[in-house]
Order: sequence, then C-alpha cells, then structure tokens
Amino acid sequence: MVRVGVIGGGSWGTALAILLRNNSHDVSMWLRDERQIESIRKTGENKKYLPDIKIPKDIVISNDMEEVTHDRELFVLAVPSHGVRQVLKEHRNLFKKDQVLVNVAKGIENDTLMRISQIAGEILPENPYAVLSGPSHAEEVALNMPTTVVAASKDMNIAEYVQDVFMSPYFRVYTNPDVTGVELGGALKNVIALGAGISDGLGYGDNTKAALMTRGMTEIARLGEKMGANVITFAGLAGIGDLVVTCTSMHSRNRRAGILIGKGMKVDEVIKSVGMVVEGIKTTKSAYELARKYDVRMPITKEIYEVLYEDKDVKNSVVNLMLRDKKHELEDIIQKY
Repeated sequence: MVRVGVIGGGSWGTALAILLRNNSHDVSMWLRDERQIESIRKTGENKKYLPDIKIPKDIVISNDMEEVTHDRELFVLAVPSHGVRQVLKEHRNLFKKDQVLVNVAKGIENDTLMRISQIAGEILPENPYAVLSGPSHAEEVALNMPTTVVAASKDMNIAEYVQDVFMSPYFRVYTNPDVTGVELGGALKNVIALGAGISDGLGYGDNTKAALMTRGMTEIARLGEKMGANVITFAGLAGIGDLVVTCTSMHSRNRRAGILIGKGMKVDEVIKSVGMVVEGIKTTKSAYELARKYDVRMPITKEIYEVLYEDKDVKNSVVNLMLRDKKHELEDIIQKY
C-alpha cells in the first residue's frame, strides 16, 4: 500500500483516484471548490466532471492541502497545466523532498514555454518526478476498460515505482526515460486534435482527418527531436497512441472544441460550451512559439494558431495547407543525408 495524494478533482484526477484506491492504496484528493466537495460527499459522484461513476467512500476529499499532503509518499498532479505553477508555488512548503511527483496534465506554459517537468524542477528541485501519459480517456479508465499508458522519468527506478503503483489488470503501464518526448507528445497532440475536430466541423471526411493526423505527428516529432526528445517515443503510446484516441473520440474535449470551431463558433463561445478545460487552445500558442524559437516548420500548427488567435477563416487554412510548395514525404530524412 502506498499513501497517495491526488491534487485536482477533474475527470482525470477522479478516475485515477478511483484506480489507485482499487489498487488498495490509501488515497486522498484535493479539490479547491468546497461546493464540489459537498456534492461528492452527498452523491458519491463527481457529477460535474465524471458523472455516474461511484467514488469509494474511503477516499479522503478535502480543500485543505495540508491535510491531503500530510504523510503522503506520492502525489498525482492532476490540475490543468496552466495551473500547475500556481499550485506548486502556493503550497511548496508542504512538500517533502522524498515525495514523488507524478504529473498527468498535458500542456506547455504559455509565458515561459516550459514543460511541466521544468516547472516542477524549478519549484521543487529535490522531488523525484515522473510523467504519466498515453491514450487514456478518464471516462473509460473509470469503467475499468483496458488502457495502456507510459510512465517516464529520468530516473528509471522512479518510472518503475510509478509503474508498480498504477499497474492493474485493466491499466497497463510501460516505462520510458524520455521525459521530454512523452511530455511533448501528450501536449502537442491536443493541437492536432483541434485540427481534426475543425475538419469534422467543416464536414470533411476520413481522408482529411488521416492526413491531419499523419502530417501532424510529423510536425510533433520534428519539433521534439529539435528539443532533445527521442523520435522513437512519438511512435509509442504518448505519441501516435495518444494522437489517435484524441483525434477520433467524442470523449476528447479538444476534438469537440474543434468541431464547434469548424461549424463557425468563436473560441470564447466554444470554451463556455465545452464547460471544461480545453488544453489544446493554450497549447497551440505555446507550440507556435516553440516552432519559431527552434526554427521548425509546423504548417498545421501555424494554421490552427491563426484560426484561434488571428480569427482566420478555417476554409482558407485548408486551402493554404493543400497548396503549399511541393514536398517529399521523407524530406527530413533526405535533408540529413
């Protein structure tokens, strides 16, 4: 048994808290909203984010971070990526240096272009860190549907420890030392999922979506390699695996948001309509800035950025992508040799 604190009570945090409790761990969960806590205590469900799923009664739920962090061995960071810095800074004195941080948020900070591992390393440099990522909708994990993910850490002992804590008959965990690649794959696939949703909203078919997904992964791998990731990671669970599930499922907030944009809805209206955090909207800005910083060609990302932040007509973006200069599919490899 491991004493685990889950920081964040959205759909993913709730699903993982249930998974960990079912694995016989001692689980506490921190939520900021007292009304949400009262609702969970009254109904036994997180009706806002994960309705119709019963939460074990012996999971301690509190908005007192000190209560949730006390005597814990491992923490799951399940707050939206843009809130990680604030939460860690606000409560940094409550964390002890031997407590393991497992990030499950997928995003890149807008102002600094830092990944979550870099933020955690800046604020809590002595805490072991791992990231858990892959094709894993909370709604399906909570229903015990077979799911496979990857735990990445620079310290493989930590990756294997996380593997042991989370592994179950329906939740299989692989390990990987490539933190950069796993974090970038998890974050940037949300950008491409927005594009896939926009394509659906415009009424385009499978051909178009397949093209967006395939060339989108080329962009992700191109940037990742420039940033020091292992390109093979993008062929795995945190790369193509997560991209496929996010671009094709209606569980995906990013795809649902893209569909609404493709149908003509403004971004602010889309965010209100979805009702939960759409990580890809903020991540698109970071991805666009990273492409400029590292001088990497990312035409799909650029077009999605201009749709979201410069009010560009989505149909013009499709034309731009289709009529770009002719390319060789394996141009990156050809240019190397």
